[in-house]
Amino acid sequence: MQRMGEEPVSKLVIVESPSKAKTIKKYLGPGYEVVASMGHVRDLPENRLSVDVKHDFAPKYTIIKGKEKLVDELKAAAEKSDGIYLATDPDREGEAISWHLAYILGLDINEENRVTFNEITKTGVANGMENPRSIDLDLVNAQQARRILDRLVGYKLSPFLAKVIRRGLSAGRVQSVAVRLVVDREEEIRAFKPEEYWTIDAKLIPKGGRKAFPASFYGDEAGNKIKISNKEEADAILAKLEDAQFTVAKLKKGSRRKSPAPPFSTSTMQQEASRKLGFQARRTMKAAQELYEGVEIEGQGAVGLITYMRTDSLRLSEDAVKEAAEYIRERWGDRYVPEKPRQYKTRANAQDGHEAIRPTNVRLTPDEVKSSLTGDQYKLYKLIWERFVACQMANCLQSTTQADITANGYLFKASGYTVTFDGFTVLYVEGKDEESEETGALPVLEKDMPLRKKELAGNQHFTQPPARYTEASLIKALEENGIGRPSTYAATISTITGREYVTREGKAFKPTELGEVTTQLMKERFPKIVNVKFTAQVESDLDKVQSGEENWVETLHNFYDDFDKTLQKAKTEMEGVKITLKEDQTDLICEKCGRPMVVKFGRYGKFIACSGYPECKNIKKIVHETGAECPKCGGKVVLKKTKRGRVFYGCSEYPNCDFVSWDEPTMEKCPRCGKTLLKKKGKHPKFYCITPDCGYEKVQENEE
Repeated sequence: MQRMGEEPVSKLVIVESPSKAKTIKKYLGPGYEVVASMGHVRDLPENRLSVDVKHDFAPKYTIIKGKEKLVDELKAAAEKSDGIYLATDPDREGEAISWHLAYILGLDINEENRVTFNEITKTGVANGMENPRSIDLDLVNAQQARRILDRLVGYKLSPFLAKVIRRGLSAGRVQSVAVRLVVDREEEIRAFKPEEYWTIDAKLIPKGGRKAFPASFYGDEAGNKIKISNKEEADAILAKLEDAQFTVAKLKKGSRRKSPAPPFSTSTMQQEASRKLGFQARRTMKAAQELYEGVEIEGQGAVGLITYMRTDSLRLSEDAVKEAAEYIRERWGDRYVPEKPRQYKTRANAQDGHEAIRPTNVRLTPDEVKSSLTGDQYKLYKLIWERFVACQMANCLQSTTQADITANGYLFKASGYTVTFDGFTVLYVEGKDEESEETGALPVLEKDMPLRKKELAGNQHFTQPPARYTEASLIKALEENGIGRPSTYAATISTITGREYVTREGKAFKPTELGEVTTQLMKERFPKIVNVKFTAQVESDLDKVQSGEENWVETLHNFYDDFDKTLQKAKTEMEGVKITLKEDQTDLICEKCGRPMVVKFGRYGKFIACSGYPECKNIKKIVHETGAECPKCGGKVVLKKTKRGRVFYGCSEYPNCDFVSWDEPTMEKCPRCGKTLLKKKGKHPKFYCITPDCGYEKVQENEE
């Protein structure tokens, strides 16, 4: 019992981030102290394997370097409190963090002190606090198994790759398969042999009409398709159609319904943000985390705007569906609400612990909260809000027309549609990886109606190779193949691009020579590691640990025992073998000894060194010239990077010239003084001159 004169004792709630702590504190009020663990506090140390493979993979955890003071503060707060709640994120990683915190703070593992919040709202926090449970050890063991498995693959394979190819390389259970997908696609593109084919395309005008509509050659009048392989075949058909009468032979009218896309899971949110917003997965997840944990909304304080953002589920709460229907009815009317509320089926192997990603309050529209959000937060919230509301709206109804058109024994086809009721499309339409060529409405046509030919031409085409993966399509492929989990895709993509296995060309991923050579080596020496089906099976086994169906130690043995034998064999057979990459060679000759210079990789990145090392120790920095002239001295402008990787521009004559700029120097010259113009990026890019007393600038208008 509390004595007079003593400070009131409060319950301690431990979450992962300060912003989440702030939002939850607002809902819990007095009597609770809410603190942040700042993510993981205990982990496998980085400088050694820290897994005892001889004793059932016993992990050797330590306090993460730099978090010792934080741990002491958590212990002190725990000692003063009148009860502790572990409220880390409601997923596998969050469960593991709670387990580590329980160990550090000396808590009983069976005590019901674990609370989870699917949404950081008054209701969500109240529900979580009213339903505490003990730590889910199956969930913890699933996280441990993944962490240990990834550590074993990474720490055992990476030194092998470094020795055989070059230093600084890494391998990973998921990243290596992701690279393989990109490499395999590139090989398909290279092996692809384009085939010529022709189409005959007409533009026809109905009797008494003015507007032409498109029709495409199909085949003979009997409905047999004719393939046109070359110009000669196309010209022969065109000759027969020169003076032909085009007539509507058959009309088929119908209707179709278009249903809205389901609410977002983590994966589909990343894909759509990539397509529509141009966001990389890491950027999407950062904004989503902020929206979930809570944002300061004008007049309302800290509010969690979306439900938990790491989920495979498409399930929606009845309350959320009901609120959406009420909002839709008020804003658009009864016609826009479907007869039955929509519920979406989650795919078979998904983790269904949480709802789909949705706004916590549908009445907090994107426009209402825009002034309180950053640009990224607003764009993503708008996407999530519109996707959720649209998924509870009525179908889009379309009236369709298909016409068969005959001309001198040949058949052309035309199709079109009109929207009779816009339904959910009034708000939102899902993005596509590939654009469709669907036409709009056809003019009013009748059977036996004669048509006037406006245009008729043969067009040459070639079959196209499969497209390179974009971030959206790679994430989709990983998910469809059961590789990794949506919560890991952002980190996987950052790793494979950061390690230079893959580069971005526009939105597309292209493998580097390093990525191709590494993948080839992995295919030859560690076929299981880069085998899509095998990796998916391992993922499935790890999920069974989470559901309590399999033992985590046995699962690790099943993988590691065979992997270790393969690794030892590869090490023995490739002793002394070194693979040289073409992309590491340069055209430079060492001015000290005359031998060729090569690209080397050191602790701080790439540099150029003499191939005669160690006899010749000549080295140079890698300089990326922009082609622009220095606006101060006329020297060459080179691209540089800060320690954190941010690009800036400077003069190659430094320190004699001190020109430096975040904005890119261009090839354009100032019309007033003749010096190089700089370009400030933005919606309307600005070109400007830095020469003193010149002051010239011009804004580039959007071409659209």
